[in-house]
Amino acid sequence: MNAHLDEIYLDANATTPVLPQAIEAASRVMREGFGNPSSTHGTGLRANALLQDVRDRATRVLGAEHGRVLFTSGATEAIQTAVLSALCDLRERGEHAGRLLLYGATEHKAVPASLAHWNSVLGLGCRIEAIPVDANGRHDLAFLRTHAPHASLVCTMAANNETGVISDLRGIEDALAACAVKPLWLVDGVQALGKLALNLAHTRIDYAAFSGHKLYAPKGIGLLYLRNGAPYTPLLAGGGQESGLRSGTENMSGIAALGAVLEALEQRDAFREHAALHAFREQLIAALRDALPELAFNTPLDLAVPTTLNFSVPGFTAKELLDLFDAAGVRVGTGSACNSSKASPSHVLLAMGIPAARAASAIRLSFGPAATLHDIAAACERIRACGAALRRSCRLPSANADTAPQHGLTQLVADQACTWLLADAASRSCVIIDPVPQLSARLEAYVRCQNHRVLAILDTRAHAPHESARAALAATLADCMAAGNVDAFGWPAGHRTVTLADGERAEALTLGGIVLARTTLPGHAADSLAYLAGTPDADERLPADAVRYAFTGDAILHGAPERAGAVHAALHKLTATIGDDSLLCPAHDVHNRFVTTLAAERDAHSPHARTPQSGDTLITDKTDAGSEQSNEPIHDAPPDRRSSINIAPDALRGFLREQPDALLVDVREACEHSFSDLPVVDTRILNIPLSRFAEGVGQWLGGSEQRPLVFFCRSGNRGMAAATSLRRLGYAKAWNLAGGVALKATA
Repeated sequence: MNAHLDEIYLDANATTPVLPQAIEAASRVMREGFGNPSSTHGTGLRANALLQDVRDRATRVLGAEHGRVLFTSGATEAIQTAVLSALCDLRERGEHAGRLLLYGATEHKAVPASLAHWNSVLGLGCRIEAIPVDANGRHDLAFLRTHAPHASLVCTMAANNETGVISDLRGIEDALAACAVKPLWLVDGVQALGKLALNLAHTRIDYAAFSGHKLYAPKGIGLLYLRNGAPYTPLLAGGGQESGLRSGTENMSGIAALGAVLEALEQRDAFREHAALHAFREQLIAALRDALPELAFNTPLDLAVPTTLNFSVPGFTAKELLDLFDAAGVRVGTGSACNSSKASPSHVLLAMGIPAARAASAIRLSFGPAATLHDIAAACERIRACGAALRRSCRLPSANADTAPQHGLTQLVADQACTWLLADAASRSCVIIDPVPQLSARLEAYVRCQNHRVLAILDTRAHAPHESARAALAATLADCMAAGNVDAFGWPAGHRTVTLADGERAEALTLGGIVLARTTLPGHAADSLAYLAGTPDADERLPADAVRYAFTGDAILHGAPERAGAVHAALHKLTATIGDDSLLCPAHDVHNRFVTTLAAERDAHSPHARTPQSGDTLITDKTDAGSEQSNEPIHDAPPDRRSSINIAPDALRGFLREQPDALLVDVREACEHSFSDLPVVDTRILNIPLSRFAEGVGQWLGGSEQRPLVFFCRSGNRGMAAATSLRRLGYAKAWNLAGGVALKATA
C-alpha cells in the first residue's frame, strides 16, 4: 500500500494511498473509457453507464435510497454546497426564519469557514455559534436542545478527524426532532466512510459530505448526499451536469477509482472488520506505551473509531516527535492536515478542555481500514525503536549507565527562551543556566541519564522576565546537586577567584579544565549578571580571547530601539572582558540566531547598522516550523546571499565534486540522526544538532580557515537556520541543502 518500502504511513486521516484496483480503474477509464458522459454517442453512453453504476454503488454504501448522491471535487465543495443551499433557503424564507447557525466546536475548519463566508456573501447577518463539547469531545446535547429551536442550520461531524471521536448522531437527531421548526442538518461524514455503518435514509440528515482521498481513492473526487426535499442551490452553474445540480464535466477517472473503492468496501475483500481494526489499535497502543511511558491519550478509546489515536508526551513538542517518527520512516500527523503548518494548539483538543500546552504537543496516529497485520507489526517495531533512540540520546530516562558522556555546550529552547547546559565529560559535571519550567523534565532526564553532578543551577537575573525553574529544578535534582548554600542567583559560595581582562577579581566555578566566572552586566537591569566560560592562565587570569562563552541573559537583544542605551552599556562592559569571537549566549533567541559574537553585535548596534525591513522573513521555529519550505528571504543576509545559500538536491553531487573538503552537517537531533540511511557522498557526514550548534560554531569560527559546510535536516528549515546564523557571524562558506532529506529521493 505504501509508495516506498521504507515508509510506514500512519497519517490516513490526512490522506490515504490509492487502492491498486482504484488506480487500475482510473487508468482504464483514461485509456479506454474517456468519453464524456453527456455525449449521446456510444463512447459517451458507456461513460454515462459507468457514472450511474458508481452512483448506484455509492447510494447502497451510504444507505441513501431516499435521497440523491452527487459527485463533487471533495468534501470541501460538498460542505460549501450544503451551506449555500441552506442559507439561500433561509434568505428566501425571510425575517422570521431562524437566524442562528450552529456547528460543533470540534468541526473541521471547512465548516465554520463556509458558514462565515456564505453568511457574509449573502448578507444574512446570522449569528454563528459553536456547540460546546464535553471532555470526550462529544456535543453538549443540553446546549443543543436549548439553542436548536432558534437555528436554521446545524452542522456536526460523524467522526472527528483529529481524535476519532464518534458523535452521538442519534442524540443529536432527537434534539433536532424536538424543535417545532426543525433546522436543516449537515453532517461531515469524511472520517466515517469505511469505518462506521451508514444508513442515511433512516436518519433526518439533510446533507452529508464525503471525500474520496480519505478512503483510498485519489484526490479530487467526493460525494454530497442530499435528502429528498432538502433545499438545494447549485454551487456551480454551467452545462447542467448532474441533472443540473452540479455543472462541470464529471471527473470520470476519479469517479471510476471511487467506484472501485466502494466495490471493495461492499465486498470487504480489501478492508478489515472492526474486530481486526481494534486489535491493530491495541498493538499500536502497547508499542506507544513501551516507547513513551509518560504519554497521555487525548482520544477517549471507548468512544472513537479504532483507526485513530491522538496522544501527547510531557516534555516533548509535537514537532519533536513528528521529526523523530519521520526520521524512522513513520509518517504521523500533528492534527488536521489542513492546519498542521500552524503552530497554534489544536482547536479540537482545546474545545475538549485539554490544557493548551498538552494540546500543542499532540500527535495524531491514524491508519486506514485496509491496513494489514504486516503494516501494524512494522509500525510497532519502529515506534519501539524511536523510544530506544530517545533513551540513547538522554531524552527519556534510561537505566543504561554506559551512556557516553557529552561534553561542551547544549542549548535548549522553549517559546524562544533559552536554557544552557555546560558539561565536562571527564568529571561528569555540569552547570545549568537560565532554566525555564517547560524544560525541567528534559533537563532532569538528561542529567540523570548522563550521571552528571550539577555544580550549580544559575539565573542571569534574580527577577528574570521569564519564570525561572531554578529552585524547583534544584529540589528535583537534589541528589545530583553539589552540596552548599547558594544565593538568589543560584551561585554557590566558597569557590576560586580569577582576574578578568578588565582587572576585575571575579568569583569562579571550576568545571573540568575551564572556569565559569560571574560578573555584573550593566544596562539591562540592576541585578543582571553575565557568566564567562573559558580557560584561565597559570596566574588565574582569564584573558579576553580565552573566553569561549558569555552567558548574557537578556542584556543584548537586537531589534529593540527603546533598549539601545542599555545594550550599548552591556556591550561596553563585554568589550573590556571578552574577545571579538567569544560567543554570546542569550536567555532569549527571538530571531533564531542561536548564538552571536561580540563583533557581530557591535556591528549590529552601530549607527550604520541595517534596520530590519518589513519584507524580511524570519525562520522562527528551530524544529522545522510552518510550511517547511526554505526558499524565503533570509533576515540579516545581504541580497546576494538570499539565492546562493540554498543547494538544490540534484546539485549536491556537483557541489561536493567542486568542494572536495566540504562537510555535510546533519543538524537533526541525535535520536533522529540515528535512523539516517544517507550514503556518504565523497565526504563525511557529521551530526551536530541545533541543540549543540553553539558548540560547533565555536569550533568553526576558531578554525584557521573556513571549510565548506552544507547543513541539512528533514525539510530544510533547520539547515537554513544554521547556515543563515553562521553566515551572519562572518562564516561565508555555509550552505543549506534545500528540501532536506525529505527530498533525497529526488536527488
